Amino acid sequence: MGYIVLALLLIVGAAFAVVLLRRAHGARGGSDLSDLDAEVEASGWVLRLGASLSVPEARIWAGADEIATRALTAAAECHRAAGAQLTAAHTANEYAQATRFAQEGLAHIATARAALGRGVELADSAA
Repeated sequence: MGYIVLALLLIVGAAFAVVLLRRAHGARGGSDLSDLDAEVEASGWVLRLGASLSVPEARIWAGADEIATRALTAAAECHRAAGAQLTAAHTANEYAQATRFAQEGLAHIATARAALGRGVELADSAA
């Protein structure tokens, strides 16, 4: 009889643990990326930002105006912050923060390219 009670207690305990895990997973949203998926996504964004910063035609960046220079500086700072966050991250939320830093840096790159494009257009129209 003692074994039956022990078996029932183990079954009830296991069921309770499953219910708690499902509730915890549901509270997180259920559709969150796993830690590994989040790490891969964050790594991709950080690499993309780094590739955008290392332009083969450095002469274009060298002639940048103040707006483009500030945007490039901000993008480089975002790349540094994203890399540091990616190195220290262990959870999906921490990897998501690295992704946000990298995406912010890419927005700065877009601003710099737009400023450089305007500068090229102005130089062409003046010539």
